[in-house]
Amino acid sequence: MKILAGLGNPGAQYANTPHSVGFEAVDALAAAVGVAWEEKRPFKCLMAKVVLAGVPTLLVKPQTFMNLSGESVAPVVKYHNATPADLLVVQDDIDLAVGRLRIRMGGSCGGHNGVRNIIERLGTPNFTRLKIGVGKDRANVIAHVLGKFDPEARAVMDRAVAAAAEAAIAIVRDGPARAMNLYNGFDATRPPQA
Repeated sequence: MKILAGLGNPGAQYANTPHSVGFEAVDALAAAVGVAWEEKRPFKCLMAKVVLAGVPTLLVKPQTFMNLSGESVAPVVKYHNATPADLLVVQDDIDLAVGRLRIRMGGSCGGHNGVRNIIERLGTPNFTRLKIGVGKDRANVIAHVLGKFDPEARAVMDRAVAAAAEAAIAIVRDGPARAMNLYNGFDATRPPQA
């Protein structure tokens, strides 16, 4: 059993914002296999059971707001007798340029409060992260991550989110190390290769 948690903020006012691209990636996976989200109040999340590349996988969207993501994700991992190695977290990353992807195993939270809370609640940083670059406004980071994408950035993010969904399947199927070779150079601002 793999657990694939997309991070974001619940509520329509946070849709189409950099801080909720993790939600978008798991939404894309759920839509691709035609499953609906179910509310799981004990875990403070929306959950969908899918099979990705032949592997039973739980898609999770914490409904705790970003900074408390661990209050949802850690209990899901523990209840399902999964290990941190079975967890993939899909997150936004302001230190990556818009449309870039990066897969990372373990390490610090990199200043991301949702990931920080997951590390605290799990008691370990040893899980895989799939980071979607959203760029940074150094003058006002909070306004940037909670602001809406403009049409040009939205088009780039649509390509990045689709690639992140593919990368998540590759991680589940082949493991993060192999998926890194395929996706860590991905840049949604470049035209697709013929």
